[in-house]
Amino acid sequence: MPVLLVLVLAGCSSHRRAEPEPTPSPDLTRAPAAVAVNSGPFEAGPFKPPSTGAYLGAWIKPDELTHTGRVDAVDGLENELGRPLDIVNTYRRFDQLVGTDSDKEFVNQGATLMVSWATGDNRSITAGEHDELIREQAHAIRTLKKPVLLRIRWEMDRPNLRATMWSGEDYIAAYKHIRQVFAEENTTNVSWVWCPTAEGFVRGDAPAFYPGDDQVDWTCVDVYAGNQFQPIGQLMGPYLQWAAQRPKPIIIGEFGVAKAWGSDGRAAWLRDAERTFKANPQIKAVVYFESNPEGNGPKQQFQLAGDRPAFRAFTKLTQDPYFNPD
Repeated sequence: MPVLLVLVLAGCSSHRRAEPEPTPSPDLTRAPAAVAVNSGPFEAGPFKPPSTGAYLGAWIKPDELTHTGRVDAVDGLENELGRPLDIVNTYRRFDQLVGTDSDKEFVNQGATLMVSWATGDNRSITAGEHDELIREQAHAIRTLKKPVLLRIRWEMDRPNLRATMWSGEDYIAAYKHIRQVFAEENTTNVSWVWCPTAEGFVRGDAPAFYPGDDQVDWTCVDVYAGNQFQPIGQLMGPYLQWAAQRPKPIIIGEFGVAKAWGSDGRAAWLRDAERTFKANPQIKAVVYFESNPEGNGPKQQFQLAGDRPAFRAFTKLTQDPYFNPD
C-alpha cells in the first residue's frame, strides 16, 4: 500500500516563511554629490546650452495623438506651471516624419523640439536599406529652420532592444550612417543627442554604444525612480561619473518618480532632484516624463498632475530662476 507522508509544521518560528523586508526609505535630505561640475562653455551644435542654469522641458502624453491633443497637453501643463517649456519632447517611429502641425506650433511658440526617433534594425540601416526614409527625415527637420535635439534610438542599451540593436558596434555604425545622410542633405540644424539608460551604466554596458566625442553634441540619460526608490544622484551616479569625463553638456532626457512611492515620497524625491541638478552644473537641460503609459503598474506611472504635493514640488523646481535661464 502507498505510504502517505504527512508533514505537520508546528507553530515554531523557525518553520515560518520569512516576511519580506520593507523597502527602505532613502535619505533625501543629504546634500547631493557634485560629480559633473564642468559648467562649460561647450560646443553643442546649433542648440546652445545656457551659460548658467538649465533649460526645462517635458513629454506630456496627450489624451489623443492629434494636433489638437498634443497642443492642448503642452498648453495645459504650461498653464499649470505658469511658464512656457524650453524643450518639448516628442516621439517618432522610424517612418514618422518631424514637422507636423503641432511640431510647428511648438517651434513657433519658442520651444525647442527634442525628437526621440525610434530608428530600426541597425544592420539594415548601415546597409543603406532605409536611406530614402532617412533623407526624408533630414529634409523634414531642415525645413523647420530651427535647432532640433535629435535622440537617435534613445535607450539603445535596453536588453529588450538587442534584437534590432545587435551590438554597440552596430549601433555606432548606424548612428554614423544616419549622420552622414543628414550631412549629404545639408541638414545642419540638428544637435545630436546620445541617450542611454541609467541602468545601462549600472550594468556597465551602455558606454559600448557611445559613438564618440566627434559624433555627439549632448550626452544624455533617462533616469527613473520606478522599481527602485533611490535618490536620483544615486540612480544616475555611474552615468554622471562617465559624463564628467566628456567635454559635453548633459541633458536629462527623461526623468520621473513613480506613483507607487506616494505623494510625500515623490515630493521629497523631486526636491532632491532639484538640488542634484544644481550641484552638477554640467547638466544643462532636464526633461520630465509626464505620462502614465497604458498598461503600466504603479511603479511605472509618472504623471504628476493630480498629485498635489508632488506637483507642487515640481512647480517649485520649474519656477526656480536656475531653470529659467536667459
